[in-house]
Amino acid sequence: MRLKDRVAIVTGGNRGIGRAIALGLAREGASIVVNNSRPDGTAEDVVRIICSSGGRALALPADVSDLKEHERLVAAAVDGFGRLDVLVNNAGIEIHEPFLGARPDTWDRTLAVNLKGPYFLSQKAAQAMNASGGGKIINISSVHDRVPLRNRSAYAISKGGLAMLTKSLAFELAERGIAVNTISPGAILTDMNRKSLSVPENRERCLGKIAMKRFGEVDDIVGAAVFLASRESDYITGATIYIDGGMLLY
Repeated sequence: MRLKDRVAIVTGGNRGIGRAIALGLAREGASIVVNNSRPDGTAEDVVRIICSSGGRALALPADVSDLKEHERLVAAAVDGFGRLDVLVNNAGIEIHEPFLGARPDTWDRTLAVNLKGPYFLSQKAAQAMNASGGGKIINISSVHDRVPLRNRSAYAISKGGLAMLTKSLAFELAERGIAVNTISPGAILTDMNRKSLSVPENRERCLGKIAMKRFGEVDDIVGAAVFLASRESDYITGATIYIDGGMLLY
């Protein structure tokens, strides 16, 4: 098992890509703190799956945009499992809003969850990792860290910021044995977009931009996450892996 005795926090680990990553890391032996933004039972469902397979996990609702919650998240890993080795900054929001009608509260909420939250949670996590000799921070971004997204400019800007966050933290934390990398998915089918992509016009337009001519599934992200969390990637930091079926080739 590639992650035996490792401990990971996965934010937004209750559904979609985060859920798949939490389950994937657990299959490789990691103990998981499954975070979600509110106590709705979905994180507990992931925990039950992990524990029923012989793994270790706990659920912890916390809003990553609330900086006061960060210490509690990190403490859950350290107190529950003895250390922290991996942080997956997966939680994120995307609000559909044309630029000419954009509201300051949409900007503030999007940047708080997608950029400010990962920045300061990484700080708390890095302090814990530093105490145990190093670790891995994995940021889940989007191809829209490079390509603008119509009517969701705040989202795309936040992901562009996350790209520089990855490089900046990688630069400062390398000497402490902490690697920081990004996974940037393309069109991955999740609860957030499944309804929209079921509309034939939307589906065909999106597929026309993907070289492999299929949408990604959440499990397509797991291999890269396990790799970046493992010792196999110890000499990789400040990098971005695009998992997009060739979308950026267009």
